[in-house]
Amino acid sequence: MAGRLKQPTGRYGGRTAEERQAERRRRFLEAALQLFGDSPGFRSTTVAALSEAAGLSTRQFYEEFRTLEDVLAALHLQVNDWAEEAALKALADAEELPLAERATAIFRAYAANVTSDPRRIRITFVEIIGVSPRLEEQRLARRARWVDFICAAAAAAAARGEAAPRDYRIAATAFIGSVNGLLHDWSAGWVDATLDEAVEELVRQLLGILRPAGWGGAG
Repeated sequence: MAGRLKQPTGRYGGRTAEERQAERRRRFLEAALQLFGDSPGFRSTTVAALSEAAGLSTRQFYEEFRTLEDVLAALHLQVNDWAEEAALKALADAEELPLAERATAIFRAYAANVTSDPRRIRITFVEIIGVSPRLEEQRLARRARWVDFICAAAAAAAARGEAAPRDYRIAATAFIGSVNGLLHDWSAGWVDATLDEAVEELVRQLLGILRPAGWGGAG
């Protein structure tokens, strides 16, 4: 298909075209979370099946999206946005706490959000992998955003004398791999631990990065 169908305009049923469009988009994404994140998965879902699950028509699908890949891309960003909002709120709420408590609060909030729905884990860590060069670029760009988040938090800790001052980009990139791997495996039942225990392990790893052996800064 060359492009999306023309959007309807004007007010209908007391709602504007923009409000109707937002509602349709929400319903498609909710249906995609169910079908992509559970069964049958992104690769086995059709436009017709997604439209039926959303209670909408295929014509309405093409008014909002060009392909199912566009839906997966939007859903992947949405799931990451939810997690980022949770982490940023926790960071703001814990701003005055010591480093270890601050890190625990942030990762507990992030982990609770991501693992609150197993379908979010599957979208973020499974379904997005290997779909296309475009989605791989999006996945890596979003991971880079999480790396920036950790680097900014580390720089703030270093400015307070709570962490060693250095470039944390490589370490943060490696740490993100640990976070993703542990939370995915925990969600899949492959890690015999509570979520709090998983978070505590991640915090220990992060503190080891921020406060390496031999560093003489604040305790």
